[in-house]
Amino acid sequence: MSEKFLTKSITYDNFKKEVLNDYRTILVSREASLVGRKEVLNGKAKFGIFGDGKELPQIAMAKVFEKGDFRSGYYRDQTFMLAINELSIKEIFSALYANTDPNEEPMSGGRQMGSHFATTLVNRDGSFRDLTKQYNSSSDISPTGGQMPRLLGLAMASKLYRTGKFNSKNHSINGNEIAWGTIGNASTSEGLFFEVINAAGVHQVPMLISVWDDEYGISVDNSYQTTKSSISEVLKGFKRDEGKLNGYEIIKVKGWDYPKLISAYEHAANICRSKHIPVLVHVTELTQPIGHSTSGSHERYKDKKRLDWERKYDCNLMMRKWILDNGIATVDELSSIENESVKFVKDQKALAWDSFQNQIKTERISLLKSMKMLIDDSKNNSLINLYNELSRIKEPTRKDVLSYSRKCLRINNLLNVNPLIKWINDYKLKTQPLFSSFLYNEYDHSIENVQEVKPSFDEKSHMIDGRLIIKNNFDKLLNQYKNLIIFGEDSGKIGGVNQGLEGLQEKYGKEKVDDRGIREASIVGEGIGLALRGFRPIAEIQYLDYLIFAIQTLSDDLATLLYRTVGKQLAPLIIRTRGHRLEGIWHSGSPIGMLINSLRGVRILLPRNMVQAAGMYNALLKSCEPAIVVEPLNAYRLKEKEPYNYGDFCPKVGKVDFLRTGEDITVVSYGSTLRVVDKACDLLEEYNINIDLIDIQSIIPFDIDNDIVKSLKRTNKLVVIDEDYPGGASSYIMNKILEENGGYNFLDSKPITLTAVEHRPPYGSDGDYFTKPSIDDVFETLYKIMQEYNPSKFKLRLS
Repeated sequence: MSEKFLTKSITYDNFKKEVLNDYRTILVSREASLVGRKEVLNGKAKFGIFGDGKELPQIAMAKVFEKGDFRSGYYRDQTFMLAINELSIKEIFSALYANTDPNEEPMSGGRQMGSHFATTLVNRDGSFRDLTKQYNSSSDISPTGGQMPRLLGLAMASKLYRTGKFNSKNHSINGNEIAWGTIGNASTSEGLFFEVINAAGVHQVPMLISVWDDEYGISVDNSYQTTKSSISEVLKGFKRDEGKLNGYEIIKVKGWDYPKLISAYEHAANICRSKHIPVLVHVTELTQPIGHSTSGSHERYKDKKRLDWERKYDCNLMMRKWILDNGIATVDELSSIENESVKFVKDQKALAWDSFQNQIKTERISLLKSMKMLIDDSKNNSLINLYNELSRIKEPTRKDVLSYSRKCLRINNLLNVNPLIKWINDYKLKTQPLFSSFLYNEYDHSIENVQEVKPSFDEKSHMIDGRLIIKNNFDKLLNQYKNLIIFGEDSGKIGGVNQGLEGLQEKYGKEKVDDRGIREASIVGEGIGLALRGFRPIAEIQYLDYLIFAIQTLSDDLATLLYRTVGKQLAPLIIRTRGHRLEGIWHSGSPIGMLINSLRGVRILLPRNMVQAAGMYNALLKSCEPAIVVEPLNAYRLKEKEPYNYGDFCPKVGKVDFLRTGEDITVVSYGSTLRVVDKACDLLEEYNINIDLIDIQSIIPFDIDNDIVKSLKRTNKLVVIDEDYPGGASSYIMNKILEENGGYNFLDSKPITLTAVEHRPPYGSDGDYFTKPSIDDVFETLYKIMQEYNPSKFKLRLS
């Protein structure tokens, strides 16, 4: 809606046109906030959070935001999105009503609350669009500060592209793109903010962060939020020295001062874009005219003095005053714009509501026709009442439509309900994807479409350390994929604590293989941002135990990205980590239950050895999916046979692997525990007990060919063994096998789980033995199952 030029070197007529256009944009944005709040309070929408009081600085920011740039912001930025023409007033209301039509609500297809913004980054086939020719916004999330980690990666991409060592087609023009962040003053109290501010300063990336400061975080004022009540004061130590490039440019400007805002943002963008100096713009003296959100009024926690000040210094009113004081327009001209803005928003709101309702009313008509056929057949009064009730609903929802159809089936003595059942099933089939599609990649580059390539061996293949297999495979991949980069804690100079990258930084350079400081959340966020901009990042978290530092970013951002954009954005970030049994409380973690219950939307792969792990990286790079690979900590020095087709061999991800075949018990496990179980199976064979030992290989996806149930049809007995806590991954596996895949029907005995105990493993060999499943535990558990099945044959007294 705003003109995309600055006020210097233009004619007066164009200057006036630009100013009035900016005024119109902030008025329309404010009116949308006011009307949107009313729509929530009158029950048409569920919740509203808007950008009121922050309009003017966003106009200034939009003037220097260029095509190719990226935004990583939050739910106050509606004026900015309007100003760059990536959001319409109708779309604001379509989001407010949760319209699932992506043509009407392109940000999230109704999945997110309103004011969570995004632009389309990929084509209908999942390939990247030319992002250098459009304005780009990564998809917002609600958790405060959650936009910061990915912002780092969006900025890092420009730094890397500027080196000229990567394929920048469709993603960058010489690394000139700025990564623009926005955040509220209170959210700067989050640890993620400080972690990313530090990381961006360390790397000197073109990150320009705006702090919208209205002096409150809901009801809690800045004196509780920030030292000295000012984030720019706190960050003075990050400010670059005079004439030096290292550090931040920090700019402070009042949010109601139109010309100074434009000047501040012009300066900020210039040095950030040209010199890759990170910039923080602290925009102060902003207001929240209708409070934080529709959950309550700010009049509950602000005194009269503060409310009077906010009314006086409302940025929209201050711009109006500035226009009149400088004779740019008359009162009549401004009044005309104001009246037009009110009418425009009202009309767009009505269009959005009609579009939303018309879809559902059409679906209701279809159901009513089906119900009418039943009524004609049965003359049932209860059915007639339901028909009339549904017909009378003035503003129906899809819940109403489906719920009424299901109520019909609960009426006794209805004749010929088959057409209605078909209608319900067809409706579910058509409607459920509106709410559930794209949890995982549905494009051709899904991991599900990558076919197995077996590792190849010849007479020259010999046994080498597992770490060397990983290293040799990464060597091949780094040469094969131009935009592949690997970074993380100790990944660069020493090649990783387990030497899986040894010598690769020296061979490929710091741009391709490098270290990062101890900051897990920003390492993950950096990977997300890089992936959004065309890189294939592998971000290393040294131990699975430390992934917890980044679990919020992984869960709220990475895992939901494809889903919350209905497939319009994807970030194929690979997290490389290592876990399972080793030594002590924080180096023996196997919290797979935490991962699967936090990270639906991310593929979770659990190799038992390094050939498997290498193959999984190969498969992931042939596809385009976010994933975590948990390498087995105690396997780097174990000998494995070396394949010669590095970079190519890969498993069929989601397919289980049979390590042993037997007729007595189906045993399911993964990771390091498999070596323990395998040794126990050797002992069991001495007692004529033969095990079907199955490695699941991945837990998301899980047993895509239902092979475990095929095993159960032979053995009729099931044991799941892992080293997670009780009720963790083993329970998930049981649910998959018994309930989803129908394995319950083939059991002759109680299914058993053998897991670690409920506390973390103490340090030392004894700590491991008394905490995690041992060979003895596995032997006794499996023997007792056979003893229960045939006590006359299996007579050992084990307890």
